[in-house]
Amino acid sequence: MPIPKAWTRRRDVASLLIAGSRYSSASSSSNSSPAPLKQRIIHELYTRFYDLENIINWTVRLQQWNIRRKNAFFGYTKEHYGHYTAAAYFVLSQKGGVRFQGQETWFRADKRGKVKWDFLNFKDVPVEAVDASGLPLNFIGLDNLVILKELKILNLSGCPYLDDWCLSRLHVFKDSLEELSLAGCPQVTERGLATLHHLENLKRLDVSHLPSVVNKELIAILLEEMLPHCTITGLEDRSGLTVDSQLETRTEGLSAVSKSCTQDTRDILEK
Repeated sequence: MPIPKAWTRRRDVASLLIAGSRYSSASSSSNSSPAPLKQRIIHELYTRFYDLENIINWTVRLQQWNIRRKNAFFGYTKEHYGHYTAAAYFVLSQKGGVRFQGQETWFRADKRGKVKWDFLNFKDVPVEAVDASGLPLNFIGLDNLVILKELKILNLSGCPYLDDWCLSRLHVFKDSLEELSLAGCPQVTERGLATLHHLENLKRLDVSHLPSVVNKELIAILLEEMLPHCTITGLEDRSGLTVDSQLETRTEGLSAVSKSCTQDTRDILEK
């Protein structure tokens, strides 16, 4: 089959352009002194801009895929071994820890991330405590944990992807959860903390080191109003506040939460 003339012309033009660029670069390099190192680096980065952009895009996609993979629902394990085993294996596979009801020993993966299968001996025993601190847990990954209706202790401290939407799913533990740690979660705000009022049996709550929470004194008072039987740690001391200022802060806080909940409801209805 003969090659079209248009393709031949384009190929010839491209060859001439490449040859001309090589000649000009060679002549310029031979006639002029070499550029400083900084300029050469900038020039190289400029010429390789699209390559770097592609590398960054692929890196971001790989990270997103890895997060989705780690938060996948363990449906096969649940179907064959039960939901207690599925939840335990989900946590253990990411170097977390679990403790079963009536047991004092925590099950954890070793330093290499290998999981011992001894926990299968408790496949019919409810999971009582979960240590998911530092895990890449997100909204989807909670599908593996919300099935634990007997859960009493939940450590979510240092989870980088835990946000307010994740906290809104914790209401399923309202009849069982007694201890909850959200310390060091960068994406948790006061809106997420406002959803914890469902946890009526909560006895201990750690909300320390939450950079996205503003006006921590106000949030501390609101949490005490919502959870009167819970010991809350991690917020600033309010001993300097007078009774009148605390009452005023409570009023302002309740008004702010009401507006926030109303706005969230409107957003949901609009969607």
